[in-house]
Amino acid sequence: MKVLVGCEFSGVVRDAFIAQGHDAMSCDLMPTESPGPHYQGDVFDVIDYPWDLAIFHPECTHLSVSGARHFADKRMDGRQQAAVSFFMKLVRLSSHIPMTAIENPVCIMSTLYRKPDQVVQPWQHGHGETKATCLWLKGLPMLNPSNIVEGRDNRIHRMPPSPDRWKARSVTYQGIANAMATQWGAL
Repeated sequence: MKVLVGCEFSGVVRDAFIAQGHDAMSCDLMPTESPGPHYQGDVFDVIDYPWDLAIFHPECTHLSVSGARHFADKRMDGRQQAAVSFFMKLVRLSSHIPMTAIENPVCIMSTLYRKPDQVVQPWQHGHGETKATCLWLKGLPMLNPSNIVEGRDNRIHRMPPSPDRWKARSVTYQGIANAMATQWGAL
Protein backbone atom coordinates (compact mmCIF):
# COMPACT_ATOMS: atom_id res chain seq x y z
CA MET A 1 0.00 0.00 0.00
CA LYS A 2 0.93 3.63 -0.45
CA VAL A 3 0.69 5.16 3.03
CA LEU A 4 0.85 8.83 4.03
CA VAL A 5 1.55 9.60 7.66
CA GLY A 6 0.72 13.28 7.97
CA CYS A 7 1.91 15.60 10.71
CA GLU A 8 4.51 13.12 11.97
CA PHE A 9 8.11 14.18 12.61
CA SER A 10 9.15 11.10 14.61
CA GLY A 11 8.84 8.54 11.82
CA VAL A 12 7.45 5.96 14.28
CA VAL A 13 4.24 5.18 12.37
CA ARG A 14 5.90 5.54 8.96
CA ASP A 15 8.68 3.12 9.92
CA ALA A 16 6.19 0.57 11.30
CA PHE A 17 4.48 0.46 7.89
CA ILE A 18 7.79 0.28 6.03
CA ALA A 19 8.79 -2.67 8.25
CA GLN A 20 5.63 -4.44 7.01
CA GLY A 21 6.67 -3.86 3.37
CA HIS A 22 4.54 -0.82 2.55
CA ASP A 23 5.52 2.29 0.60
CA ALA A 24 5.12 4.84 3.41
CA MET A 25 6.06 8.50 3.69
CA SER A 26 5.81 10.84 6.63
CA CYS A 27 5.14 14.54 6.25
CA ASP A 28 5.59 17.39 8.70
CA LEU A 29 6.71 21.01 8.78
CA MET A 30 9.63 19.79 10.89
CA PRO A 31 12.41 17.50 9.67
CA THR A 32 12.07 13.83 10.52
CA GLU A 33 13.88 12.46 13.55
CA SER A 34 14.31 9.07 11.85
CA PRO A 35 15.91 8.79 8.42
CA GLY A 36 13.44 7.62 5.83
CA PRO A 37 10.95 8.88 3.26
CA HIS A 38 9.80 12.24 4.62
CA TYR A 39 8.38 15.36 3.02
CA GLN A 40 9.27 18.42 5.07
CA GLY A 41 6.46 20.78 4.29
CA ASP A 42 2.71 21.26 4.38
CA VAL A 43 0.67 18.04 4.35
CA PHE A 44 -1.71 19.69 1.87
CA ASP A 45 1.15 19.78 -0.67
CA VAL A 46 1.07 15.97 -0.88
CA ILE A 47 -2.46 14.99 0.15
CA ASP A 48 -3.78 14.77 -3.44
CA TYR A 49 -1.46 11.89 -4.38
CA PRO A 50 -3.35 8.58 -4.84
CA TRP A 51 -2.69 7.19 -1.35
CA ASP A 52 -4.31 3.94 -0.21
CA LEU A 53 -4.14 4.85 3.47
CA ALA A 54 -3.47 8.07 5.37
CA ILE A 55 -2.94 8.49 9.09
CA PHE A 56 -3.00 12.06 10.31
CA HIS A 57 -1.73 13.42 13.63
CA PRO A 58 -2.89 17.08 13.64
CA GLU A 59 -1.51 19.28 16.39
CA CYS A 60 -3.65 19.02 19.49
CA THR A 61 -2.37 21.98 21.52
CA HIS A 62 -5.47 24.10 20.95
CA LEU A 63 -7.99 21.23 20.81
CA SER A 64 -7.14 18.92 23.71
CA VAL A 65 -9.36 19.06 26.79
CA SER A 66 -6.22 18.91 28.95
CA GLY A 67 -5.84 22.60 28.09
CA ALA A 68 -9.50 23.51 28.62
CA ARG A 69 -8.63 26.24 31.13
CA HIS A 70 -7.07 28.17 28.21
CA PHE A 71 -9.95 27.70 25.75
CA ALA A 72 -11.43 31.20 26.21
CA ASP A 73 -8.12 32.85 25.32
CA LYS A 74 -7.55 30.45 22.44
CA ARG A 75 -10.98 31.22 21.00
CA MET A 76 -10.53 34.97 21.42
CA ASP A 77 -7.25 35.07 19.49
CA GLY A 78 -8.31 32.50 16.86
CA ARG A 79 -5.88 29.68 17.73
CA GLN A 80 -8.66 27.23 18.47
CA GLN A 81 -10.62 28.09 15.33
CA ALA A 82 -7.46 27.65 13.23
CA ALA A 83 -6.83 24.22 14.78
CA VAL A 84 -10.43 23.14 14.17
CA SER A 85 -10.18 24.39 10.58
CA PHE A 86 -6.97 22.41 10.00
CA PHE A 87 -8.54 19.22 11.39
CA MET A 88 -11.66 19.62 9.23
CA LYS A 89 -9.56 20.46 6.15
CA LEU A 90 -7.80 17.11 6.63
CA VAL A 91 -11.22 15.42 6.68
CA ARG A 92 -12.38 17.20 3.50
CA LEU A 93 -9.21 17.00 1.43
CA SER A 94 -8.57 13.33 2.23
CA SER A 95 -11.99 12.22 0.98
CA HIS A 96 -10.39 10.53 -2.08
CA ILE A 97 -8.19 8.31 0.15
CA PRO A 98 -10.01 5.00 0.75
CA MET A 99 -8.76 4.50 4.30
CA THR A 100 -8.01 7.28 6.77
CA ALA A 101 -7.39 7.68 10.47
CA ILE A 102 -7.15 10.97 12.32
CA GLU A 103 -5.50 10.70 15.74
CA ASN A 104 -5.84 13.16 18.62
CA PRO A 105 -6.20 13.02 22.38
CA VAL A 106 -9.60 13.56 23.97
CA CYS A 107 -10.52 16.91 22.48
CA ILE A 108 -13.26 19.27 21.37
CA MET A 109 -13.53 17.58 17.97
CA SER A 110 -15.73 14.96 19.64
CA THR A 111 -18.34 17.72 19.96
CA LEU A 112 -17.57 19.92 16.95
CA TYR A 113 -17.07 17.12 14.39
CA ARG A 114 -18.23 13.76 15.73
CA LYS A 115 -17.40 11.23 18.40
CA PRO A 116 -14.26 9.23 17.64
CA ASP A 117 -14.75 5.70 16.38
CA GLN A 118 -12.32 4.36 18.96
CA VAL A 119 -10.19 5.35 21.93
CA VAL A 120 -7.01 3.31 22.37
CA GLN A 121 -4.59 3.18 25.29
CA PRO A 122 -0.85 2.35 25.28
CA TRP A 123 -1.45 -0.47 27.81
CA GLN A 124 -3.53 -2.26 25.16
CA HIS A 125 -0.44 -2.37 22.93
CA GLY A 126 2.47 -3.29 25.18
CA HIS A 127 3.14 -0.09 27.15
CA GLY A 128 2.07 0.04 30.82
CA GLU A 129 0.89 3.62 30.56
CA THR A 130 -2.29 5.61 30.05
CA LYS A 131 -2.80 8.16 27.29
CA ALA A 132 -6.27 8.10 25.78
CA THR A 133 -5.86 8.39 22.03
CA CYS A 134 -8.95 9.02 19.91
CA LEU A 135 -9.18 7.65 16.38
CA TRP A 136 -11.60 8.96 13.77
CA LEU A 137 -11.69 6.24 11.12
CA LYS A 138 -12.87 5.98 7.52
CA GLY A 139 -12.71 2.62 5.72
CA LEU A 140 -10.71 1.09 8.59
CA PRO A 141 -11.69 -1.34 11.33
CA MET A 142 -11.05 -0.52 14.95
CA LEU A 143 -7.67 -1.65 16.26
CA ASN A 144 -7.74 -4.82 18.30
CA PRO A 145 -5.58 -4.83 21.43
CA SER A 146 -2.26 -6.36 20.43
CA ASN A 147 -0.57 -6.85 23.81
CA ILE A 148 -2.49 -5.97 26.99
CA VAL A 149 -0.03 -5.37 29.81
CA GLU A 150 -0.19 -4.49 33.49
CA GLY A 151 0.52 -0.99 34.70
CA ARG A 152 -1.44 2.19 34.29
CA ASP A 153 1.23 4.84 34.76
CA ASN A 154 0.30 8.32 33.55
CA ARG A 155 3.90 9.37 32.84
CA ILE A 156 2.91 11.58 29.91
CA HIS A 157 0.62 13.70 32.10
CA ARG A 158 3.26 14.10 34.82
CA MET A 159 6.08 15.26 32.58
CA PRO A 160 7.71 18.38 33.99
CA PRO A 161 7.55 21.60 32.01
CA SER A 162 10.26 21.95 29.38
CA PRO A 163 10.68 23.52 25.94
CA ASP A 164 10.34 20.07 24.32
CA ARG A 165 7.53 18.69 26.49
CA TRP A 166 5.02 18.97 23.65
CA LYS A 167 7.34 16.99 21.40
CA ALA A 168 7.83 14.10 23.83
CA ARG A 169 4.07 13.97 24.51
CA SER A 170 3.18 13.84 20.81
CA VAL A 171 5.19 10.80 19.69
CA THR A 172 3.06 7.72 18.95
CA TYR A 173 3.79 4.73 21.16
CA GLN A 174 5.64 2.03 19.19
CA GLY A 175 3.10 -0.64 20.14
CA ILE A 176 0.21 1.42 18.75
CA ALA A 177 2.19 2.15 15.55
CA ASN A 178 2.96 -1.56 15.15
CA ALA A 179 -0.72 -2.46 15.67
CA MET A 180 -1.73 0.05 12.97
CA ALA A 181 0.83 -1.34 10.51
CA THR A 182 0.07 -4.99 11.25
CA GLN A 183 -3.71 -4.73 11.35
CA TRP A 184 -4.46 -1.98 8.86
CA GLY A 185 -1.57 -2.92 6.61
CA ALA A 186 -3.12 -6.36 6.10
CA LEU A 187 -6.33 -4.96 4.55
